Amino acid sequence: MGNYDASSIKVLKGLEGVRKRPAMYIAGTGTDGFHQLLTEILDNSVDEALAGYADTIKVTLHRDGSASVEDNGRGIPVDVMAGEGKPAVEVIYTELHAGGKFEEGAYKVSGGLHGVGASVVNALTDWMVVEVWRGGKHYRIEFARGEVKKPLEVVGKAPKGKTGTRVHFMPDATIFEEGLEFDYRRVRRRVREVSYLAGGLRIELSDERSGKQEVFHDKGGVASFARALAEGEDLLYDKPGRLSGQVDEVEVDVGFIHTKGYTTQLLSYANMIPTRDGGVHLSGFRGAYTRAMNQYAKKAGLQKNGQPKPSGDDLLEGLFAVISVKIPQPQFEGQTKGKLLNPEAERAVSSVVYEKLMDFLESNPRIAKTIYDKAQRAAQAREAARKARELVRRQNPLESDDLPGKLADCQTEEPDEAELFIVEGDSAGGSAKQGRDRRFQAILPLRGKILNVEKANLQKALKNNEVRAMIAAIGAGIQGTGDEAHFDIDSVRYHKIILMTDADVDGSHIRTLLLTFFYRFMRPIIDHGYLYIAQPPLYKLKVGRRSEYIFDDEALKAALKKVGDKKYEIQRFKGLGEMNPEQLWETTMNPETRVLKQVTVEDALYASEIFEDLMGADVQPRREFIEENARFAELDV
Repeated sequence: MGNYDASSIKVLKGLEGVRKRPAMYIAGTGTDGFHQLLTEILDNSVDEALAGYADTIKVTLHRDGSASVEDNGRGIPVDVMAGEGKPAVEVIYTELHAGGKFEEGAYKVSGGLHGVGASVVNALTDWMVVEVWRGGKHYRIEFARGEVKKPLEVVGKAPKGKTGTRVHFMPDATIFEEGLEFDYRRVRRRVREVSYLAGGLRIELSDERSGKQEVFHDKGGVASFARALAEGEDLLYDKPGRLSGQVDEVEVDVGFIHTKGYTTQLLSYANMIPTRDGGVHLSGFRGAYTRAMNQYAKKAGLQKNGQPKPSGDDLLEGLFAVISVKIPQPQFEGQTKGKLLNPEAERAVSSVVYEKLMDFLESNPRIAKTIYDKAQRAAQAREAARKARELVRRQNPLESDDLPGKLADCQTEEPDEAELFIVEGDSAGGSAKQGRDRRFQAILPLRGKILNVEKANLQKALKNNEVRAMIAAIGAGIQGTGDEAHFDIDSVRYHKIILMTDADVDGSHIRTLLLTFFYRFMRPIIDHGYLYIAQPPLYKLKVGRRSEYIFDDEALKAALKKVGDKKYEIQRFKGLGEMNPEQLWETTMNPETRVLKQVTVEDALYASEIFEDLMGADVQPRREFIEENARFAELDV
């Protein structure tokens, strides 16, 4: 064990701790954490805009792999801090928990309140240059891996009237996974999102690598955002609505529009930071929205006798909304800020939404009637589907007539231990059943391609045998409108649901259909991290008595290069059914050796657009996607 004394204690100075354990401060050292560096710097400039001091931000992805963000705000303070003996700009970028957002005054509202964003980015970069235009002077300070490389100096005069800050940095390749670079589409999504939320803010995005340049400047704010969310949907009315107001110090801004479809999309933000796990502002919206709709329907006599009364779930069907709050002291769950906790935000949203929505409904009676009539039809559909939903709530899905011999269940009754493999075809299903560990692995083979639910409502989906088999096996219900009223995540029988399809075009199509189903009708399974994609090998390379399984063409080329002049055999697996049970277990199902990809939804707007483009009724977006990405296709010939 060795001695445990004072010599065993290590003190990490300055930003050493960040470099030693980066995942404590950002979303890991993969692509999420890599892009978070740029997001943190961008959010600082956005905070200047929220404070009313900046109206233009320039984001540039440079040829050398670096990135820069420039704003025309006040400029980071450069005077020497009392008690520190250093310029404020140096302290902000080299000390954790240093910034202008702890005390009231400098920023009324802000997304970054922990004071770690700028310094963490600095710690995880190979180099960083910060330029400040303030008081008629142009200042510059350089850093290297969290430490000052070149102290603050005046490098010239600022152009007349120019103020602001520019941060230019290069992520440290020794910290992040090899080969990472800034993804233009990913950066564009965040920039576009911010431009909507800060209606009126101009953001210029440039990519020197490709020559792309775009300007985002939308004065419509969250109303335009909601309309963009519903792009491609049939609308109940043309112009999106907006509900805005302030209660005490909490500003509330909601944009919404109703569609004729069945999908509900509710995005929530606090100080322009996406709260992907929702929080009190989202709860406040749902409660107030339902209360206002029911109150108006009662007042206007819209509820029809003998018809089922719409539930909150029914009233939300087809609604696309963006809920944004600005609050002086937001309380989030963790540094990732995924969930808002402030009770005053819930009260404010509830008050503003109820009052303003009632005004909207009373001012637009025809629209109000159209919305409520749709909710009543949803209630009728819910009643019609009640028996089908009761089927999926049975404790033992093997009792269902819909699963005659399909599901080979596992022995464990603990969801944390249980795995469900959804397998393409009876042949692969047979191999999987023989090769599995029946203690904790269940197999559900599907026959053919399931229904494309992007083009189907709940009733039509429930008529599909393969869809019914899946929801019955999983046992938690199904979402009809995107709300969890008819879906109980705690009833999910397997905490690993693994899509196992062939590594060919048909397999990819089936996997896409399955992903569409889970995204539209079982979204909480994705949000809770229960959905995975199996990675079966494409090849088996045999050299002498040694065999190696290979998962893609590039890996095969590398392996053959190592083989050299030796004799070898290559077996190409075109389908899972070509593997015997032992091979399938060894390569794809054995927890000790397999590779699984967890399915996550990083950006709801982007995910919704992709599913609509690829699986929706409109052919043109699908054609454009194929033309743009055809060079990445791998065809079997």
